[in-house]
Amino acid sequence: MTSTLPETFAPRAAVPEPDLTPDEIVARAEELAAGLPARQAETERRGHYAEDTHEAFTRAGFYRILVPRRYGGYEFGPATFMKVATTLARGCPSTGWMYLFGAAHALVAATLFDERTQAELFAGGDFVCPATVAPAGSATRAEDGSWLLDGVWNYCSGAPYATHFIGHTLVFDDPDGPPAPMLFIAERSQFERLDDWGDQLGLKGSGSHSIRIEGARIPAHRTLPGHLSQIPVTGELPGRTLHGPEYGGGPLSFMLLELGALAVGMAQGALDAYEELMRTRTTTFFPIVPRTEDPDFQFRFGEATGMIATADAAMTEAVRQWEQLCLKDAAAFTREEELRLATISREVVRLCWRAVEGQLFPTAGSSSVRAGERVERVWRDLSMLHSHAGNGVFLASHAGRELARAHFGTGQ
Repeated sequence: MTSTLPETFAPRAAVPEPDLTPDEIVARAEELAAGLPARQAETERRGHYAEDTHEAFTRAGFYRILVPRRYGGYEFGPATFMKVATTLARGCPSTGWMYLFGAAHALVAATLFDERTQAELFAGGDFVCPATVAPAGSATRAEDGSWLLDGVWNYCSGAPYATHFIGHTLVFDDPDGPPAPMLFIAERSQFERLDDWGDQLGLKGSGSHSIRIEGARIPAHRTLPGHLSQIPVTGELPGRTLHGPEYGGGPLSFMLLELGALAVGMAQGALDAYEELMRTRTTTFFPIVPRTEDPDFQFRFGEATGMIATADAAMTEAVRQWEQLCLKDAAAFTREEELRLATISREVVRLCWRAVEGQLFPTAGSSSVRAGERVERVWRDLSMLHSHAGNGVFLASHAGRELARAHFGTGQ
């Protein structure tokens, strides 16, 4: 993903492992993911993955995958990032979810904010920045142009180890007009993580706590007018100028593709568990044979395998298309293209759910879907994914209509 840039834009911070490759960082994810299933119960009890897991992710370079190289990151790009997140979600859905939604927004910051702001945000190298899309709280403009912010923002996945937070609020810049959305980034010292996560149906260990901000002063250059899902990217964004075209893609489609990447990992984890059951258990009805020899179990396994493999292939291709669009002229990344890519993620989630809910969960056996069993946990976690506003509301209804309107150039 690294681009050849003018000398004035050469990296300013040392990269911890300058010769590290995308394949090597994915291999590290596979090694770490192998130990995650055994820790799923404790992760759920805690509400987030453990400190030693966080430290292992830090050493592995996971929090620098999308950080530009000029700020000490690896700049490996979306394909590598999504592969790492999918791999971690295969081992533990909560861990994969918390990691992805904490580390993903380095791409947003490096795409949308100017050079001064990026230098401040990425000064630490590692970047963990949960983001929410629902506006909350209140903001008052100070005399120096900064904003005084107060409020509580819910569902901030990645909050336990966050270095920053991206949120939205409504501002009343025009006294005669309606409130307008404003995006902001707050530093860790400016917010408090609330202890309010873990009682949900699924993703209990995803670290999706609320964040409270009281009287924080947010400099004007750390804010952007508008909403993250509506910001057009058909012009020359700061990221394109600073780092190359790979940092000129659409935030909306990238955020929604993340849901598909996680769904694939979760479904792969369920298939892993189902395979273990097939290898170790027999049929319930005569003839009593190993499940691996039973035509019905063979059918279920084969059906689920095909669905999950198709979902994985669709995700891989969608991310490739996202990256290829970036390499074209900025005008190529239209709203229609963003929505088309987003609908691919929608179908990926549907395929994964059909595989788990329709094939694996019903035939795993009652003892295998008791609370805390791996198949049961994935079923809960995938169910919870459907409650995410991006999937359950936007992709389920808004995206299709908006795609058609963008294609035909019609209004509401």
